[in-house]
Amino acid sequence: MSEKKILIVDDEPNIVMSLEYAFKKRSFQVFIARDGTEALEIAGRELPGVILLDIMMPKMDGYETLKQIRGNERLKKTKVIFLSAKSKLTDIEKGLNMGIDRYITKPFSIKKVVGTVEEMIK
Repeated sequence: MSEKKILIVDDEPNIVMSLEYAFKKRSFQVFIARDGTEALEIAGRELPGVILLDIMMPKMDGYETLKQIRGNERLKKTKVIFLSAKSKLTDIEKGLNMGIDRYITKPFSIKKVVGTVEEMIK
């Protein structure tokens, strides 16, 4: 597993493009998935150090995706950060109880996301 590998899972192209650009600039190897099913496929193959995961997505939502990531022996140590417009305390607690490492609410600053990731992989 490489810390400098990051998987961005979101169905909003603008968010994906901004994050991809910011992480590539900092020499991360970036992978993109538009839904949970695609995310699990890529994560299983690439074993990223960090996964940025949206909650509300087509096919499989972030909660189900997280459950499968945490259930996969090879991805147990992968850091998972929820990036979500769901900002209620109950949503945040649900994510934390399911085993995410951080919860960042949208709209967010790209700089904050990058800073959080870099701090987590140190």
